Amino acid sequence: MGVTSADVARASGVSRTTVSYVLNGTPGTSISDATRQRVLAAAERLGYAPSATARALRRGTTDLVLVVLPHWPIGPVIDTLLDHLADDLAERGLSVLVHHGRGRPLGDLWRAVTPRTVVGLTAFAPEEVRAMRQAGIQVVGTRLDDEHHDPSVYAVSQQQIGRLQVEHLVARGRRRIGWAGTTDARLVEFAEPRLAGVTAACASAGLAGPLVARLELDVPSATRAVQSWRDAGVDAVAAYNDEVALAVLAGLRRRGLEVPGDVAVIGVDDVPAARLAAPPLTTVSQSIEVQALYLARATIAALDGAVPPTPPPDVLDVVVRSST
Repeated sequence: MGVTSADVARASGVSRTTVSYVLNGTPGTSISDATRQRVLAAAERLGYAPSATARALRRGTTDLVLVVLPHWPIGPVIDTLLDHLADDLAERGLSVLVHHGRGRPLGDLWRAVTPRTVVGLTAFAPEEVRAMRQAGIQVVGTRLDDEHHDPSVYAVSQQQIGRLQVEHLVARGRRRIGWAGTTDARLVEFAEPRLAGVTAACASAGLAGPLVARLELDVPSATRAVQSWRDAGVDAVAAYNDEVALAVLAGLRRRGLEVPGDVAVIGVDDVPAARLAAPPLTTVSQSIEVQALYLARATIAALDGAVPPTPPPDVLDVVVRSST
């Protein structure tokens, strides 16, 4: 059994109530500096660590921020977002608990862990938001796109990502666009808006709609897609993300085609491997660090009852490298 506050009380010769006041920094108590130092010294000597469960029972909440991920694959972008969010919130003494959207219902989870705030990487159902707020839990939401935008919910336009890709390719003189999608059904809610943005930008530029191919992340699948694009005269490919774009580059190499001489390629996310590709990959950065900082500030504002921060106006940027 671990060291308890009773052990600290015996070692320092004071009551458990005094130990509680000292260790919890209870305001408005008249405890001498000598007594306070004696309690703290005893706690340190014994290796006392206050119980998170006990703190939660006293306050009715914990120091946890529950981050809810939908049923998405966890790749470098989500990893980076969570790392930065955890670091930013740690400066406020908050810990991040990540719940992947499978299995246990969200309502069961937040009732069990009693978080101070719940952050959703997609918008919650209205009844879930209502239940959490009635329980005194702050809710910070995001959504995947800015269609039907709710000003209380942060959105990054997935359609704008597709539009930026095509605008860049057209500015490079490309006239027949292919789109490289993913076969992962979990990513449909990202992929379809990005494809819609690519299609709309092609129409705006007076081009035919994109020739769509959905790839496995392997060379044979990419090679088959490349052949279909070349048969149709495609001279540029906008990929769903950088992983798919890297597969496209492999397929182009297999077919003996030059990048960007024969086909230009642009991805999304600016993952570290994009800089190491052959050739280095042009991509649309989503400024994940900026998004994480905004979510951390929005979380802290919700806890403090303060005005939410202004969302960053533009987190999307085309990072130009040799592949286009």
